[in-house]
Order: sequence, then structure tokens, then C-alpha cells
Amino acid sequence: MEHFDASLSTYFRAWLGPRDTRVKGWFLLDNYLPTLVCSILYLLIVWLGPKYMKSRQPFSCRGILVVYNLGLTLLSLYMFCELVTGIWEGQYNFFCQGTRSGGEADMKIIRVLWWYYFSKLIEFMDTFFFILRKNNHQITVLHVYHHASMFNIWWFVMNWVPCGHSFFGATLNSFIHVLMYSYYGLSSIPSMRPYLWWKKYITQGQLLQFVLTIIQTSCGVIWPCTFPLGWLYFQIGYMISLIALFTNFYIQTYNKKGVSRRREHQKDHQNGSVAAVNGHTSSFSSLENNVKPRKQRKD
Repeated sequence: MEHFDASLSTYFRAWLGPRDTRVKGWFLLDNYLPTLVCSILYLLIVWLGPKYMKSRQPFSCRGILVVYNLGLTLLSLYMFCELVTGIWEGQYNFFCQGTRSGGEADMKIIRVLWWYYFSKLIEFMDTFFFILRKNNHQITVLHVYHHASMFNIWWFVMNWVPCGHSFFGATLNSFIHVLMYSYYGLSSIPSMRPYLWWKKYITQGQLLQFVLTIIQTSCGVIWPCTFPLGWLYFQIGYMISLIALFTNFYIQTYNKKGVSRRREHQKDHQNGSVAAVNGHTSSFSSLENNVKPRKQRKD
């Protein structure tokens, strides 16, 4: 394993140049292997989990979902506030910001972005809850691609460009996640579901986030600074892939045909109310409906 990791490190240095020494020794960042192993285990669980649960009763998970979503809401709010104050303190430039031009504020941004990277590992639990509740239709290509890729991409970001122009996408995404996970948490409480009307606008906000990130990243290409151009080109390409996938999800979920299919699916599987956001839906299992039958809500 050590030889394998050393080979990877040599390859990364040849491809991307020297790492940022400011994160040396930080948890999970020195070696890529833990991030890679976690990602492979995640994909294996996505593949084998539904097979394991096929002949078993779904779990409710209602109580832990409230706690989980509340925790991620608070973590996202913390990251958003810290990033905004760090950007202000370092007088970050919207058009292009180098990785060593913000003074002490750079270290503040780096510390927050480490939590942002680590939160992508925590968010693997989104998928695991779907598997435990047997909501397999929610584990879409978009959902798996988004979760698995973000965790790996941000390992590289943290090792090579952990501040500077990297701030913008993470700041917007943290704000969106405050709205998204608070929505999930509230939808875990049955009495709150009739009052949750903004799921469609969260998806619109995500699409707007990707467009704004492309615009801001393109500014660094047009008016370059000391931030590596290769990272900017990669981010633009990744954002385009997310726009394509999220747009397809939005059309399939919210146009008339998509809504009709979704209601038929809900009726067939007795999943109760659905909150379609971020490439998946936060529905509740048939187990809960069997415990306490209720009239299906029309939304």
C-alpha cells in the first residue's frame, strides 16, 4: 500500500506540480488512498446495498434523519458564514484570486474548505439512507456521480488550490445546502410536509449556482492571476456536466409528463410525499405508511 501511495504521489506531482504545503499533515489529505478507498466502498454499497435490502423490510430512519439533516444544515451555515467573513477579511477579488495573496485570511479559507471537503464524505449517508429505506429509484446516475465525484475532486483541490479562486463555488454550494438540508429535515416531520413548497426553487437555485460559478471561473481565465489556469478549465467543464445532468433531472421531475410519472410511482410504492431535490427525492418508506396510513398528499 505504501508503494502504491508513493507511486500515486509521484504521478500527481508530475501532472499537477508541487502540493500546497499549508495542508501537510491534515486529516485525510496527505495520501489519496483513504479518499479513493472510501469512494470505492461507497460505490460498492450503492451496488450491493439494494440487493441486500431486496428481501428485507425497509427501515424508517425518521428520527436519525431529523438529526442528520439538522447537523448538515448547521455545518453548511457555519461554512457559509466563515467563508463570507474570510473573503471579506482577505479582500478577495471576484475576477481572479491567487492562492497566496490573501494573507491570514487564506488560512481561514483553507480551514473552512477542509470542512467542506470532509462534508462530502458525510453526505455519502444521503445514499445509504435511501438504501435502508428501499427508495432505490432515488439513487440516480446524477445522485451517485455528484456525490462520488465531489469528494474526490475536493481532495485534489485541498492539496493544490485550497484557497484563492476556489472560494466561490464552495460558498454558493454551502448556502444552497443550508436551504436543501433544512428542507430535508423539515420533510422528515410529517406535520411539516404540507407547508413545504420550495423544493422546485432549490433545484433552480442549484442550476443558477452552476451558471454563476462558470461565469466567475471564466473571469479568472479572461483576467488571469496566479491561480493555475488548468484548474479553472477543469471547473468549467465539471460545472457544464452538472448543468446537463441537473437540467435533465429538472425537466423529468417538474414537467407535466415527469410529474405524472412521479405520482404513479408514488402510488405504486406507497412512499407518501416526495421532495425532489439535488438529483434525488426525500420520500418516506412504505413501512411508515403501513404503521400509520394517511391520505396521499397531492403536490
